[in-house]
Amino acid sequence: MAKKKDSEKHEDGQRGGKYNKDDADANELENFVDDITDEELLGDVLQKRPKVSDGVDTVIIVDGVPQVNPERFDKLKVVITKIFAQFGKILNDYYPKSENGHTKGYIFIEYEKHESALEAVTQANNYKLDKQHTFLINLFSDYKKYNDIPEKWEAPTLQPFPERPNLQYFLSEPDAFDQYYVYNVNSHIEVWLNSNPQPTKLVEREKWTESLIMWSPLGTYLATLHKQGVVLWGGPNFTNVLKLSHRNVQFVDFSPCEQYLVAYAPLDNDEQKLTIFDIRTGAEKRSFISDAPMAGNVLRWSKDDKYFARIGHNTLSVYETPSFGLLDKKSITVNGIRDFSWSPRDNVLAYWVAEDKDVPARVVLLEIPSRKEIRANNLFNVADCKIHWQKAGDYLCVKVDRYAKIKREKGDVKYSGMYFNFEIFHMREKNIPVDSVEIKEPIHAFAWEPIGSKFAIIHGEPSNNSVSFYNVKSGQAPVLLKKLDKHFCSHLFWSPAGQYIVIAEIRDSGALEFVDTADFTTMCSTEHYKATDIEWDPTGRFVATGVSSWKTKGDTGYWIWSFQGRILNRFNTNTYCHMQWRPRPPTLLSAKQQKDTKKSLKKYTSQFETKDKMRMTKASKEVIDKRRKLIKEFEEYRSKRLEDWNKQKAERMAIRSHIDTDELDSDDKNVQVEKVEFLVKEEVTVID
Repeated sequence: MAKKKDSEKHEDGQRGGKYNKDDADANELENFVDDITDEELLGDVLQKRPKVSDGVDTVIIVDGVPQVNPERFDKLKVVITKIFAQFGKILNDYYPKSENGHTKGYIFIEYEKHESALEAVTQANNYKLDKQHTFLINLFSDYKKYNDIPEKWEAPTLQPFPERPNLQYFLSEPDAFDQYYVYNVNSHIEVWLNSNPQPTKLVEREKWTESLIMWSPLGTYLATLHKQGVVLWGGPNFTNVLKLSHRNVQFVDFSPCEQYLVAYAPLDNDEQKLTIFDIRTGAEKRSFISDAPMAGNVLRWSKDDKYFARIGHNTLSVYETPSFGLLDKKSITVNGIRDFSWSPRDNVLAYWVAEDKDVPARVVLLEIPSRKEIRANNLFNVADCKIHWQKAGDYLCVKVDRYAKIKREKGDVKYSGMYFNFEIFHMREKNIPVDSVEIKEPIHAFAWEPIGSKFAIIHGEPSNNSVSFYNVKSGQAPVLLKKLDKHFCSHLFWSPAGQYIVIAEIRDSGALEFVDTADFTTMCSTEHYKATDIEWDPTGRFVATGVSSWKTKGDTGYWIWSFQGRILNRFNTNTYCHMQWRPRPPTLLSAKQQKDTKKSLKKYTSQFETKDKMRMTKASKEVIDKRRKLIKEFEEYRSKRLEDWNKQKAERMAIRSHIDTDELDSDDKNVQVEKVEFLVKEEVTVID
């Protein structure tokens, strides 16, 4: 019989033909051991396989429910539904009953979302229905976890302590130079030290973030946003300190003391998910679903991180930490609430309520946690209000937009005869008296002095604005200190140290005016054409102005000025988008220590001046050394070229018929010298 060809053997093998045991391939198949796990081969598929908890993670078990007879069952169900429906949509509920129809004292409730079940467990656990019944609530999926607890306790293994970098190193900078980051196109990030005479680049990284980058309020962390979540960086080399998982995060907000971080991410139904993380541990503490705008700071924190609050429909909900439960387990009902703000010094909330037919608008000061109204002020003919706290919390200004006439057409409200009031609350005085300042002209900007009791406003017609400065004193109405007329401006930027202010127009011209409010002298009037951003450094010594490529397409870059308006450095680049100074925490010195330091400042002035001169001299020496090095390199290069040129003289002579033309006077026969004179300038001096 004829032998098969190799190709035919190969085809038979593919059709399922048997291998010969003598073949090497067959031996390899017999000895083959499959050492690849299913997780390694199909990890992404296995992650999506159904779990036991998938069907029960939205179910809660409520114990401590009253045991009632069939006649009272409907009333009990109405009460239970009202309590638990506030946490989310209820799909099903089940009330186990005994043979005689009495409830057994526990129920099952199924929500539409797992988040709703978690919130019900957090908020309603230990809820007192009456004196005899207190709810004890658990997730249905937790019962398996509790049943699987081993009888013999084993001590957990000791985990190695992860060494963290020094997150406050920037505060020990010997010359007190501040840092700032620069955000460039394509997420190219640079971190600079504002050293003298030229800033020093500390870090430069490509694609450091995918959307947003920001400093934490005390400057401890640098936060970057990515598709998977948030990353916090810190230390001298900006190492990865913490990763927080929150998919599609688009905005973050820190609590004032940096204990917590709130991450905002959009959902598919025009809502957003708010998740609160503990920065120290990275643990997720609580989450909310909100329909408020993405960057609206839906959660607002008290100055000590003990409380945070948010507005609901006719409700103000205040939560306490670290339990993250509702304060007193119930929200505050406030019909018509529009906005609120925490005092920067005390646990006091200021909120305002809109008018409702014959009921006037109100501004209310609410003390937390007692919920006591410490002051309320009724206002009439109110179109809108804006709440402005002074940084020290000594005063509160409520800007009130008032109208003379109102007209309602097809659901739209139109106001006419607008005028404005500033309601000033004296927070440190008995009974919190309120003073009023009325302005007939449109208000374009308002700003409190950060350290001090002055405030400034821009008012008037856009083509002819005025800037007015007022001072507030205890027991007195606000006093007009100075009015600057005919100023083309749109924004006010106070120095963090007070006294100095930049009056700016950042829409078109970029006009800048540096003013000392001690005597209201203009230190400098200049401009940064088409400036889009202005920011003071945390010490109040420098001002940065920038033209962002996000808002304009020409002359982008940023400049750094002194507080007196003297330009120090210009960085013009087509890739510039944004810059932000690194914040500093509040000083640990008492008011008396700060006052004593200012008094003895002259004693240290000579030392600072000497150090600055040495630094400038060092910089000048570096420039001189660099120039000398360049001159030396040029002279060495020139001598080599002259040597080559002299060696080629014979070749040049041969080409030029042995006529030497290397010098101007070597060939006087073919050169004609001509003198040309012309008048450059004529000056006439008349002496009487």
